[in-house]
Amino acid sequence: MIDKIKFYQKKLSISNSLMDICDGLEFRSKEQFLMDLLEELYKERLERSRERKLKAAKFPVVKTLNGYDFTDIIFPEKLTIEQLKGLNFIENKENLIFYGGPGAGKTHLGIALGTMAINNQKSVLFYTVHSLINELVKAKEEHSHEKLMKKIEKADLLILDEWGYLPLHQEGARLLFEVISLCYERKSIIITTNMEFNHWKNFLFDEKLTVAIIDRLVHHSHLLFFDRESHRKKHALMKQG
Repeated sequence: MIDKIKFYQKKLSISNSLMDICDGLEFRSKEQFLMDLLEELYKERLERSRERKLKAAKFPVVKTLNGYDFTDIIFPEKLTIEQLKGLNFIENKENLIFYGGPGAGKTHLGIALGTMAINNQKSVLFYTVHSLINELVKAKEEHSHEKLMKKIEKADLLILDEWGYLPLHQEGARLLFEVISLCYERKSIIITTNMEFNHWKNFLFDEKLTVAIIDRLVHHSHLLFFDRESHRKKHALMKQG
């Protein structure tokens, strides 16, 4: 009997923990038992999906909004903290640009929102700008560029960290423009940067390309200004004290 159950579990792609789930259910009626069983299987499948998406996102470390301090983050008029936490920007295919000095909590907030999105069954990808360019260049060389672009296209949210930290070469800037154009009005992008818009041309190599990228990013975007001291610096000073 057990072998047959395992056979059908495998063929129907049903959880291996089916017997354990059944043991934990109270039998009141056939209909109630079946509904409870299906509900538990569904919850388990959602959790497995969440874990896969969390792994696929490639966050350097998982962050949440628990205890996150929004003090001294200046929000635009059309975006509130509640709307940000509600992930409205993803549904509206809007971009978020986090601008401020190093260590101000920009990356933390980006990853925390990405984690929330995954918990809400969204697909998320995280890259530093240079890791994305390196992957794109490598994909070009290995003739897998189209596959990588499809992967980006399927995501609901793309997080690009360290925008402007290092200058790009001409091909890198062109590849980045290709990604931004692919995402334009189709999905949301979160960018973290400590570089003002008027300096982006120094990072993106080409002035015309810079204008085109800014135009696509800013058209449907919210700029959040992190007007505060570095969290890392503050933490170090507290340790010294």
